[in-house]
Amino acid sequence: MQHRPAVFAALLGLIRAGSAIGDFWVQSDFCARVKGASDDHPVTYQDPVTEEKTTHGTVDGRRACLQHCLTYTATQAIVAGVGARALGIKVHPGAAAAALVISFGTHYAADRRVPGKGLLERIATKTGKGGFYKLADFGMNGAFHLDSAWHHGWETVAAVVATTKATPR
Repeated sequence: MQHRPAVFAALLGLIRAGSAIGDFWVQSDFCARVKGASDDHPVTYQDPVTEEKTTHGTVDGRRACLQHCLTYTATQAIVAGVGARALGIKVHPGAAAAALVISFGTHYAADRRVPGKGLLERIATKTGKGGFYKLADFGMNGAFHLDSAWHHGWETVAAVVATTKATPR
């Protein structure tokens, strides 16, 4: 399959674009703020329109993270699907589904950032990056950068999976 490297590069670019759109444009303010809430670390959300304050725990945090990951993955599917079609790439439906499952699952695991219990914080701490994870100064946010690197890595895996049985249109 001589075209697989080109298909990989195209799909990775499309998946990455869909990720950025899904994370920064499609994700609601509510989901962004509440997705890490837990009963031990509740989040108070103030509606920007009504200014009403509500407090959210574990159930709402999981629900907000799930909603975000669904819209995020749907955005990736749309961007990658439309882009692949425009580029003349026919992605195998099973490979596309597997790639989106990888993206969804790893995104949820990373974005459920419950303080002290979140996957990325635990990995950062165990690998000596705990200080960087907690950095929020000098124009830097370590958690954001480690989150982005996590997503980029898994999007690369998803793009490799998505190229399985891909053919020209």
